[in-house]
Amino acid sequence: MSFLTSPKRKQDKSPVTANDPHAEGSAADMSVSPRVQEARKDLLDRIARFALKHGLEVNSVNLGAICSALSGSNAQLAQAFASREIGGDPIDQRWLDTIVRLDPETNDRMAELEKLMDQMEYSLVRFAQTAKSAADETSDHRGALDAQINRLDQVGSQSGGRVEVDRVIDLSRTMLERITQIEDAMERSQAETVALRENLAKARMEADVDHLTRLHNRRAFERRLASANMQARQNGEPLCVAFCDIDHFKQVNDTHGHDAGDRILCAVASTLNNIASDDCFVARHGGEEFVLLFYGLAKDAALAKLDGVRRAIAVKQLMNRETGRPFGKVTFSGGVAEVTEQDDPRSALARADAALYQAKKAGRNRILAV
Repeated sequence: MSFLTSPKRKQDKSPVTANDPHAEGSAADMSVSPRVQEARKDLLDRIARFALKHGLEVNSVNLGAICSALSGSNAQLAQAFASREIGGDPIDQRWLDTIVRLDPETNDRMAELEKLMDQMEYSLVRFAQTAKSAADETSDHRGALDAQINRLDQVGSQSGGRVEVDRVIDLSRTMLERITQIEDAMERSQAETVALRENLAKARMEADVDHLTRLHNRRAFERRLASANMQARQNGEPLCVAFCDIDHFKQVNDTHGHDAGDRILCAVASTLNNIASDDCFVARHGGEEFVLLFYGLAKDAALAKLDGVRRAIAVKQLMNRETGRPFGKVTFSGGVAEVTEQDDPRSALARADAALYQAKKAGRNRILAV
């Protein structure tokens, strides 16, 4: 199905049952006109065919992007899809991931989620501080009250007014027991707060990790890119970004199975991770694509570093351990771009993506820079 043309709608000739809540025109649909219902079905059908035609993963991000483009609710996405199809360029998962990443709405949602997590952590810290302060103050009051009870006990014995003093002492001891209970509850709350903060820190760390390759994921990369760009501008140092994508990865999955494909992904990820350092940040962007940040390296130096990894992978002879069959030559293509002072870092990412696409068109197994 072409993105630019809509298929003719098919008339539903099935009978409508008044008691069927799922039937078109039933009581459940009375608030929506048949024309609107037909348009919704048409849109859902177009979304499904579009995803299947282009081999896109069925997930909430992809379906949301396709829906926004096909329905016209996001004019920028609609234009990007149409331009891609007019130019005869593939609308694949790698390209869609890049478009979604550059979509301001997606970035705004990620920023809002990060802000909420920061607020939660701040609230937990404040609660822990307040609980400790209250516990310290309660402990001081308990000590003073305990001392006063002992003095009253001594005075009562000396004065002979034992009945009234005993009543005051009983009330004071009841208060003291209650304060002790409050202290115990505060200690438990403090322990729970510490556990919550540890769990939050662990969740944030896990949210930044790709569970298959154990590299950083796209979410972590987005944050690192923002901070690296700011640092590079302040220090006047170069900063480069790069995309790399495993060549003919679909053939590996089709020939050897997805489990074998996962092992190939992990092998490439491990080799890329060998160059990770304070000057190089490596992440899995999605699917068979990886993204890198090179601190303090100009474009040519970043290209040379990534090309060294490409050559190291290309000479390896990888074998499917389950079947004993060789995978054949496993290679990847890459694109590198420098983040200039005039750039928004996203434009550098778009240029690196374009360079990667050109490397694919030029025969694969190569790194190009723009």
